[in-house]
Amino acid sequence: MRAQTRQGFSSSTRQHHGGRRRRAVSAAVAVAIGVMSLGALAPPSVSAAVAAARPGAVQRSLNGLVRDDGMPAALASVQGGDGRTRTYTAGVGDLTTGSKVPRDGQVRIGSNTKAFTAVVVLQLVGEGKVGLDTTVDTYLPGLVRGEGIDGRNITVRHLLQHTSGLPDYGAHVDDDEIRNRYVEPRDLLDIALRYKADAAPGKTWGYSNTNYVVAGLIVQKVTGRPLAEEMDRRIIKRIGLRHTYFPTPGEMTIREPHPQGYHRNPADGPLRDFTEMDPSWGWAAGQLISTNSDLNRFFTALLAGRLLPAAQLAQMRTTVPAGPSGLRYGLGLTSRPLSCGGVYWGHGGDIAGYETRGGVTDDGRAANVAVTSIPTDDSAAQHVKDAVDRALCG
Repeated sequence: MRAQTRQGFSSSTRQHHGGRRRRAVSAAVAVAIGVMSLGALAPPSVSAAVAAARPGAVQRSLNGLVRDDGMPAALASVQGGDGRTRTYTAGVGDLTTGSKVPRDGQVRIGSNTKAFTAVVVLQLVGEGKVGLDTTVDTYLPGLVRGEGIDGRNITVRHLLQHTSGLPDYGAHVDDDEIRNRYVEPRDLLDIALRYKADAAPGKTWGYSNTNYVVAGLIVQKVTGRPLAEEMDRRIIKRIGLRHTYFPTPGEMTIREPHPQGYHRNPADGPLRDFTEMDPSWGWAAGQLISTNSDLNRFFTALLAGRLLPAAQLAQMRTTVPAGPSGLRYGLGLTSRPLSCGGVYWGHGGDIAGYETRGGVTDDGRAANVAVTSIPTDDSAAQHVKDAVDRALCG
């Protein structure tokens, strides 16, 4: 995993600093040159899929992601203010077989997991079991120590808002090296603590997956239960997310119909099928699997006050600047301006094989878009966000 990019938030090992994204080979070009091996896969039926696409701004956006940006597949779920949901697909679900993209198929949602973890922590705050401005050492005494790092000076709020200064363990792991390995949360923390602090606590915003590993460990210490169980009981079952789950240890597949996920490592390398992997290295920062429609349901329920008391939801929505283009970060929740006015609330996530972007507006519109390869080009990443904007702005 790496830290935050200009494009969004990641639970992927792609390089986020020290280089721009390299443009992906377009699907059309890949088909033309006949690249069909596992090492360099390309969609054989993209043109047919695009030709059969329904009209409309969202569909055109997805078609463009496949045709122009080299995404094997793109999926979207859009909920209007009237509550009506529409789903869209483009591309192919499997580059080897040319199978259709499952409508509203399951994908790995990467750092959207952080919003779920933050909700559990804030529920515990509402129950008086955790204090937002209480130090990490209160719950995990002596655990968070390193060069310039002291859990006695880092609060729970710092963790959830990415202002702790903790280094990101994701900057120091490689997708291929950890793809088939189960990793304990404490191991992830140990990786981070080999490096000095990025900043003093509370001084600056800096995206770090390590923050949410520590937050997950606090949940487990306070509740005495696995984070996955608490997430399932407190969120997934509570609001009826029927297609969302936290993979069990050793579970490398995706349970329900899904498009295959593809990955480039290095960024200018060929697409490889990366659907099966051990996501334990994402844990509280990026392990969940879900669908676009379930993400819409989650963020809609969250903003409607169905998951948190009003006081904790207000804290979650209190943001600090987090990059260009008006992006702001709260407590596991982001806001981003819309071209038609106002903002939308969500998170977003990357994990090898998939990227998801989306969120909800205060008046009840919701949209999530997923693509089946992390964009390696700045313009392609922008086009994913543009698809969300078009879906929410109509």
